[in-house]
Amino acid sequence: MDVLDKYLTVWILGAMAVGVGLGFVAPSVTQPIQDLRLVEIGLIAMMYPPLAKADYSRLRAVFGNWRVLGLSLVQNWLIGPTLMFGLAIVFFGGVVPGLPARPEYFLGLVFIGMARCIAMVLVWNELAEGSTEYVTGLVAFNSLFQIVTYGVYVWFFALFLPPVFGMESLVAGVTTFDITTTQVFEAIVVFLGIPFAAGFLTRYAGTRLKDETWYDEEFVPRIDPLTLVALLFTVVVMFATQGGRIVASPGDVLLIAVPLTIYFVVMFLVSFGMGRGIGADYSTTTAIGFTAASNNFELAIAVAVAVFGVGSGVAFTTVVGPLIEVPVLLALVNVALYFQRRFEWGGREAGLSERLSPDD
Repeated sequence: MDVLDKYLTVWILGAMAVGVGLGFVAPSVTQPIQDLRLVEIGLIAMMYPPLAKADYSRLRAVFGNWRVLGLSLVQNWLIGPTLMFGLAIVFFGGVVPGLPARPEYFLGLVFIGMARCIAMVLVWNELAEGSTEYVTGLVAFNSLFQIVTYGVYVWFFALFLPPVFGMESLVAGVTTFDITTTQVFEAIVVFLGIPFAAGFLTRYAGTRLKDETWYDEEFVPRIDPLTLVALLFTVVVMFATQGGRIVASPGDVLLIAVPLTIYFVVMFLVSFGMGRGIGADYSTTTAIGFTAASNNFELAIAVAVAVFGVGSGVAFTTVVGPLIEVPVLLALVNVALYFQRRFEWGGREAGLSERLSPDD
């Protein structure tokens, strides 16, 4: 896997090109991809190795660290949604000369911004050498919070706030959303529950049938390559489902890409700085940064399709989201690794490897 690791950016860009080309040349491929749930299978396979690697006995330290949990709560449920709403207003609210109002794209960004990441963040954190335990704990924490808040947040930012700012036209004809906690719960069960259970049970069985040394030094290296292989597979099938539309509407894709790129970069840098500001070490700060910078596109897509239909501009916007996330977050992985080399790390909030002994 050394060659794959070394040239990962090249492979991902190649996978994106293959996916777009496949979807453009053979648009009929979209239906079997959807019928066979290949995107979902790829995401679950991609998340399994990091979750199998996590030492779940250490999670109590994550949930006991209120400084980190509080910081994640502020980043994910105050700063993130507010920033995405602001970007949606600027780019699609009709407030900037030359940028006409695009209500469907506005709603699509809101649907994305209110959905906190539970899937690909595990991969970005893994590639950037972040704390597996912290990212697992923060993802679980945000997932539980998301079940009861997603519908409320979408209503508040998509329906309540625009008229307050005199932008009734953005939600003209839309009076309510039928977003249930069941929809959110089902998405979380599929994209987090399945790989989480598989990872936990694998570690539990492996460490008891053998021992922790065998598990960490023999078993984990065998399943590690699955993360990157599944990532490339997911990129190909994800881009293939939208290949025709990307080629047909490159201008709209680029227009949606701009606020999303700004969002990813700003959220990552701000969150990374906040993590370092509270004295967290590199691995913990990286987990904090990527958890805040990523979004749960699977949930946003599912809800947008259910509410507005698969052919709507709202659904199109949510689908463009992960297509932009892949290259931008991969670039931010390299930024994180640069920060690891550039700055001194340690401080008041040491990582789990320093705070807990294996016997704790």
